[in-house]
Amino acid sequence: MADKRDYYEVLGVGKNASDDEIKKAYRKLARQYHPDVNKAADAEAKFKEVKEAYDVLSDGQKRARYDQFGHVDPNQGMGSGGFSGGDFGGFGDIFDMFFGGGGGGRRDPNAPQRGNDLQYTMTIEFKEAVFGVERDITIPRTESCDTCHGSGAKPGTHPETCSVCHGTGQQEVVQNTPFGRMVNRRACSNCGGRGKIIKEKCPTCSGSGQVKKQRKIHVRIPAGVDDGAQLRMSGEGEGGLRGGPAGDLYIVIRVKSHDFFEREGDDIYCEVPLTFAQAALGDEIEIPTLTEKVKLKIPAGTQTGTYFRLKGKGVPKLRGVGQGDQHVKVVVVTPSRLSDEQKELLRQFAAHDGEHTHEHEQSFFDRMKRAFRGD
Repeated sequence: MADKRDYYEVLGVGKNASDDEIKKAYRKLARQYHPDVNKAADAEAKFKEVKEAYDVLSDGQKRARYDQFGHVDPNQGMGSGGFSGGDFGGFGDIFDMFFGGGGGGRRDPNAPQRGNDLQYTMTIEFKEAVFGVERDITIPRTESCDTCHGSGAKPGTHPETCSVCHGTGQQEVVQNTPFGRMVNRRACSNCGGRGKIIKEKCPTCSGSGQVKKQRKIHVRIPAGVDDGAQLRMSGEGEGGLRGGPAGDLYIVIRVKSHDFFEREGDDIYCEVPLTFAQAALGDEIEIPTLTEKVKLKIPAGTQTGTYFRLKGKGVPKLRGVGQGDQHVKVVVVTPSRLSDEQKELLRQFAAHDGEHTHEHEQSFFDRMKRAFRGD
């Protein structure tokens, strides 16, 4: 715990950051450190650190406990019925020695236990993120053994209560010290803290009660999902122990870039070229959108870098109604190859406009190119 960085520091936000600010910071860092994108040696560790920080700070109750207690949370491991495996932040042995373990009660070694959560990274195409997609994925996970139904015992037999700890999973060691009688509790050496002894183990799972399986899962990706988003599939994680519920499966979305479109939130951006004549005289051009081609009217005298908005031609809103917009940036392209006739016409144009046309000093095209470069 002492080596962990402050979660707010990990995400680069202040302690008064809003939920939206925390989400934006997480998405930015998740993109930066995701192992599929960042090949640095420490990228995976940083990605896990960022995700852990976000998992806590994005949950109101977890964040409140973290703000109060930091990384050492005395409520960690606490269920609705009291302590279920918590050890008082590492001081369980001390409480056991001085108070006989009465502070938190004994943990039932045979109580149901929830399965672990799993994470799966799914890479999808740009337009699949925009319009949604359905995929079948295969994940390895542990599940309850079908042969013994999770008991770990050979069919026809049953686990027996440990004769040493009598099912508690703990052994008591009593010591007389100058401070009085001390009681120290440890995991039972006979049953390994399980409280049960399996004399004849299940041949399928070797007594663990669980087996590893490849499970095919159908995933529905909603329209409008963005890069770095997480989808939770309840109960699709690791199987629980002793009848406990399964964990959850988290699908992390990675979206491939597009050759023409770029995305910012629910809006789409693109660039289209214009000839000098189109920009100067005006024109009507055809623009590709996510679903179709549309006509866009270019007014006469349009300057390079001008943006036009196509309302409602962006990404469907993931939470809400409607769609974003498409923003079209026009870029005037300077011709690189001109015929003698075209050059003469442009000289005449420049002369009528009061421009000097001496090619060896500063031609009309040279100055126009410099203007486009921002010189």
